[in-house]
Amino acid sequence: MSVTSAAEQPAELVAPLTAGPGWAEEVRRLARERDAVVLAHNYQRPEIQDVADHTGDSLALSRIAAASDASTIVFCGVHFMAETAKILAPEKTVLIPDARAGCSLADSITADELRAWKAEFTSPGRPRPVVVSYVNTTAAVKAETDVCCTSSNAVEVVASIPADREVLFLPDQFLGAHVRRITGRENLHIWAGECHVHAGINGATLTAKAQADPDADLFVHPECGCATSALYLAGAGAVPADQVHILSTGGMLDAAKNTTKASVLVATEVGMLHQLRRANPDVDFRPVNDRAACGYMKMITPGALTRALVEGRDEVHVDPDTAARARGAVQRMIAIGRPGGGE
Repeated sequence: MSVTSAAEQPAELVAPLTAGPGWAEEVRRLARERDAVVLAHNYQRPEIQDVADHTGDSLALSRIAAASDASTIVFCGVHFMAETAKILAPEKTVLIPDARAGCSLADSITADELRAWKAEFTSPGRPRPVVVSYVNTTAAVKAETDVCCTSSNAVEVVASIPADREVLFLPDQFLGAHVRRITGRENLHIWAGECHVHAGINGATLTAKAQADPDADLFVHPECGCATSALYLAGAGAVPADQVHILSTGGMLDAAKNTTKASVLVATEVGMLHQLRRANPDVDFRPVNDRAACGYMKMITPGALTRALVEGRDEVHVDPDTAARARGAVQRMIAIGRPGGGE
């Protein structure tokens, strides 16, 4: 990803401001003036989620961006998300309120590393491997990918690949392990990447929280280090199997609307709790780890969003050839099956 530099920014616009009186109205006025639609990921600060025109997972938001009549997309998320919006809407201006907002999972593999990994499985007379990349990857990695996936359709995508073809799955090792567990596929090779936030939600913490509230449902994101522990608890009878739900963020939101439980333990980034509580205010949604906050996501502050709308920075650019190749990987995923709840 490349961006227009935000160096020498006015201090009053880049300070980590809280949302004061009248801020939301000012953001909406500025957005109208710039012909912009404001998108916010589920892990954003609550005030950013509340002011956005649309809130959701990264792929759903990128598809909204592509379908929008607005000429400018302001993506309140991390850099690979803004890149995906640019890939799907190349004719639009895409802004990210803070260009420094990265992603440890997306950064866990580069295009060069992927090319080298593919070479390890490529030899004369041997069918080339099929590369499946989670949407939480950079544009350059997507360009080296055969088909993308989300956490909600990763199993479906892998199952669509002929059984005799080796599959390189990247970059998340926990999602990969989940896919291997469900499909039973032995020729699925998994890159050892992880989201540092989800990896930090461990099995011991989940077990302690579940034992303290045995009637609570468990909503567990498959990127979490505790996903295997959740299934073990169900298999061992420590938690009833019907209380354990391995879900994408979109899946969590759907489940939240329909749950009849008084309390739900949630294993994902804590920003998701805002949407879950809005979806069903009568349920006590609690984090498995209340420190599971992504510092990159939280870099998008009210001040940063205001600056982006006032100054038109930071703009995201993706090389057209890279974007075209990456777009093909996303479109092949959509052709297999609608990505549903996204990541």
